[in-house]
Amino acid sequence: MYNLKVIANEMLPVLENENGEKFVDARELHENLRVGKVFAAWMTEKAKTYGFIEDEDYFPILEKSKFGRPRTEYLLTLDCAKELAMVQNNEMGRAIRKYFIEVEKQARKLASNPTFSYMIEDPIARAQKWIEEQAEKQQALEVIEQQRPKVLFADAVSTSKTSILIRELAKILKQNGIDIGQQRLFEWMRTNNYLIKRQGTDWNMPTQYSMERGWFEIIETSITRSDGSITIGKTPKVTGKGQLYFVNRFLKEKQSTYQEA
Repeated sequence: MYNLKVIANEMLPVLENENGEKFVDARELHENLRVGKVFAAWMTEKAKTYGFIEDEDYFPILEKSKFGRPRTEYLLTLDCAKELAMVQNNEMGRAIRKYFIEVEKQARKLASNPTFSYMIEDPIARAQKWIEEQAEKQQALEVIEQQRPKVLFADAVSTSKTSILIRELAKILKQNGIDIGQQRLFEWMRTNNYLIKRQGTDWNMPTQYSMERGWFEIIETSITRSDGSITIGKTPKVTGKGQLYFVNRFLKEKQSTYQEA
């Protein structure tokens, strides 16, 4: 378990011990996956949900934090880390899993051929290429959406400058042939990390990732209660840019399903 060395560090560090076993820092994986949930709660939930075994799939390590208080960190086996990346079910999770798989491939090459050098062939060259291709595709889609928004069938929202409620977006999706209602759309957005899924005051609010891309805005409303007190209500609304993005995404997925069938 100890005497770990870094064997890959392009996306996030992959560590290896003297027995060739590979590990990933759970906190760094959590940050890169953009989970939107407190690390300790996320780790506890995933270990319980997927039946990970302590000291077999993950290894707790007590460390001091910046403020001197001890906190528990975790090392994950590479298989455990791959599964967590896969179940995250977003673009970043898929890219990280691809990266882990490529690191394993290159490690097997080195084990079977001691003369093989990581300096000759980048250990994550193909994974990095795949990530770059995804980024290029996304950039191309954004250019198309900005310059020719009607190309991807979203005529209903291509010129919209008005933010709408999520239930109204569900109606627009139905008008475009997507069979989804308000509750299922909320659930889909939470599952795909567009909305915050942890229970609390921020539940169903847009994630930082969504806000940075301009897909949502938050409308604040003053509510006067019967006792004279005033509270602030927050309502997430989908911007015109967000409407275009979500309609296009659902329609592209529907097209892809038809083509595969």
